[in-house]
Amino acid sequence: MDAGEDRLVSVLPIHYSNALTPNLQLHQFPLQTRPLQAPPSAAASGKRIRARIKPNVKRLEVHVPIDTRPEVWNAERSEDLGAARVQDDKEKNQQLSKLKQKEGEEPKLTEVRLRSEPIPQVGAYVLGVVRDGKLHLHPINEIHQLRPALTYMDILTRKTRRRAGASSDEESDEGPPPDPDEPAPAPAPKKEKKAVDAKEVQVAIKRNEDKTMQLGGGLTAMRREMLITLRAEEDERWEDIQYYDGEAPECNEAFETMFSHNEEELECKTDITSVLRIIKGL
Repeated sequence: MDAGEDRLVSVLPIHYSNALTPNLQLHQFPLQTRPLQAPPSAAASGKRIRARIKPNVKRLEVHVPIDTRPEVWNAERSEDLGAARVQDDKEKNQQLSKLKQKEGEEPKLTEVRLRSEPIPQVGAYVLGVVRDGKLHLHPINEIHQLRPALTYMDILTRKTRRRAGASSDEESDEGPPPDPDEPAPAPAPKKEKKAVDAKEVQVAIKRNEDKTMQLGGGLTAMRREMLITLRAEEDERWEDIQYYDGEAPECNEAFETMFSHNEEELECKTDITSVLRIIKGL
């Protein structure tokens, strides 16, 4: 189908604002298939979405209550997962949940933690909104993708491996049952222990300055830097922040501040040739 030549439909004046800088972020939820809201059963019991942040390392967590209806949730399994999460928080020096537990009550997994990972920006990202025939642009400072944090599953894996190892050791020690028709085996002879004279040994390590050692040293330095970064994140304390639903009055108020009401026209001093030269691939 020949659509013919493209024609100009409309011209929109552009308004630029940075009123929310540096606090405007783009949050992506690749695994989320429904709106980020508390399940109706959780909302009916007074549970709400919570959030916290580590500002120095720019790590964000959003805690969404779990739908604990019996037809979709295993309460017994939630106790195992809840205990594993508590242990994981202790090992990582994380601030524990402020939700109070009754005396003698086992911890339960009652929320999903969505953990952020920063995404580097390729170029300049802006938020654009068309209102009243005008295109309003605002720069985006950071981009984060949030996925469920399942580090507590490592605790369960370790417990399962320990149990499996203990059971296998018991089975190997017992051995197969003896055959009643066969005579009892003779006891194994005891081995005499021979005395071994202790000798002092001195070991000297010779440094090799070839390229292989330099490469290994570089990898070690990179690993050390990663460990330092992880330790700095674990040592930083979480700061609670208030989470508002998209329809909350506070969100609407913040949304209105991004629109520019300045009618001053800007004069462009860059010609089209200069613009085309800075575009890669042309």
